[in-house]
Amino acid sequence: MSVVALVPAAGRGERLGYGMAKALVPVNGVPLLVRAVRGLLDAGCVQHVVVAAPPSDVDTMCTVTASLASAGGAVHVLAGGAERTDSVRLALEYALREIPDTRIVLVHDAARAFTPGEVVRRVVEAVEAGRPAVIPVLPMADTVKQVDAGGVVVATPDRSALRIVQTPQGFTADVLLRAHASGVRATDDAGLVERLGVAVTTVAGHPNAMKITTPFDLAVAEALLTGGTT
Repeated sequence: MSVVALVPAAGRGERLGYGMAKALVPVNGVPLLVRAVRGLLDAGCVQHVVVAAPPSDVDTMCTVTASLASAGGAVHVLAGGAERTDSVRLALEYALREIPDTRIVLVHDAARAFTPGEVVRRVVEAVEAGRPAVIPVLPMADTVKQVDAGGVVVATPDRSALRIVQTPQGFTADVLLRAHASGVRATDDAGLVERLGVAVTTVAGHPNAMKITTPFDLAVAEALLTGGTT
């Protein structure tokens, strides 16, 4: 039984200001994609990684990930779609077609390049234990306000019941396939699964699994997470 991680990496990442695919932006000289894929494989429970790249960057992403394949596994790169959901669907279809023993599927953001292996393992172990959908989360520290279209506060949700969602998100392959066959859209794959009426279970995330989206995030990663190493 293979655990396959899908990495939708077709985003352009304009907010980072590098003029290249977001997944290729370097942190201390190493692309986010390389760090993310290496982290998945080093967790010891992922056999294959399928990367959905911008069509113009397929060859580049093949090159930068070529040396990362684990024993008995592989890194596969294909052209992604216009939207994140399209990229995940294309990567999932590829995995189910080319890796026939795929049973557990992770969906992981290349921008969460410093996710610790312990988080990856927690997600996989929970799916293996019978949970059809699992997401890593953190408690919310900030007060959150709900506002109307005019920016006026209409409610203050109880933050004790709120969570910040990270990746990798884990699913049984059949559940994720059903979710993407539904034709609906959501901001994450767990959102698609929720609409099927499937329970989504949470496990503990980690602060290092921050999403690198802005130049500030990139500076934080370089200063606090890499310690000047590759």
